[in-house]
Amino acid sequence: MKAKFDREMIITSKEIPPPPLEDIRVALEKALSENYKEAQVEIVDCPNLTEAPFGLAAPGLGGKTALADVGGVPYLVPGPAKWLERVYNLDHTASQVDIPGALVIGAGAGSKHDVGVNSELIPNIRTRGGENKRRNLTHCSRIDPADDSKSLLLRYEEDLNSADFTLLGNLFFSEGKSSSKVLKVTTKTRTGTEGSIVTCMRKGLAEAFSVPVGMGGTFLQAAGTVKYHVMPEFSACPLDSDDKVNAWLRYFNFEAPFVNMATFISKDPDLDLRVEHTHGYSTVNQTGGHYHYDVTPETIEYVGYFTPAQKIYRIDAPTETHMIGRD
Repeated sequence: MKAKFDREMIITSKEIPPPPLEDIRVALEKALSENYKEAQVEIVDCPNLTEAPFGLAAPGLGGKTALADVGGVPYLVPGPAKWLERVYNLDHTASQVDIPGALVIGAGAGSKHDVGVNSELIPNIRTRGGENKRRNLTHCSRIDPADDSKSLLLRYEEDLNSADFTLLGNLFFSEGKSSSKVLKVTTKTRTGTEGSIVTCMRKGLAEAFSVPVGMGGTFLQAAGTVKYHVMPEFSACPLDSDDKVNAWLRYFNFEAPFVNMATFISKDPDLDLRVEHTHGYSTVNQTGGHYHYDVTPETIEYVGYFTPAQKIYRIDAPTETHMIGRD
């Protein structure tokens, strides 16, 4: 019998009022300029993000915003996995953070109940409960059962009729409004040592601000190749070290174009957070997975749109925790 997501959960939260957008812009541009040959961060009117190449389920990232860290890696490792009990739902989580009808993007683990195996969830959904029509454009990536050197991209609504996820999720919520200003980030040709644009931005904010700054957004891998992973079926042996986790995961180098959904926070305000998590997919190449870093620094190009979160939620946190597998 499928477990329920509407069970009682412990929820804690903290306000994380963001610094002025111009101050965030300056901090991000400084960090990115030290890592890429070309880097620019602008404050712009939000474009219609439902259009190609981003294809979000709502036009913008504006209005009320929040981050949520749901469940956690300790439910996955060292095992056995608790996927039977740790079931969540994107519509329900939007109501838990008090933004019904929210646009939800980010990263998580797909529902084994629906997918049949462990998988990478790429949330992209306008949830129910608001004035706008619900729209679920979420995808998931799983290992191909016929060939474990390949992955398969599934449409969560059309192929699985689901909005559930299990074990963990790192999510960004907004009212999906396009009326708010956003940060447009463009970079080209990596010259520094930080291969992840998300880590580069997070570290830049941590250096610039003494308070936690949370962010969410979407970015396009417009050129170049990036390393991603896809989780296989749950491990039969305990994953009690990062080395064992890395040996268990399946790694892929995926070509552009690739649309990524990112969440990150510069510092953990004592909530036992995963401070960054990014998943992405390509409907062009029919691939998806967990974003790591570029492997072609000379050709990598990114363009993305980001906005700060006003609040951070910790939902159903594991009581026994560790730092294994949080990269």
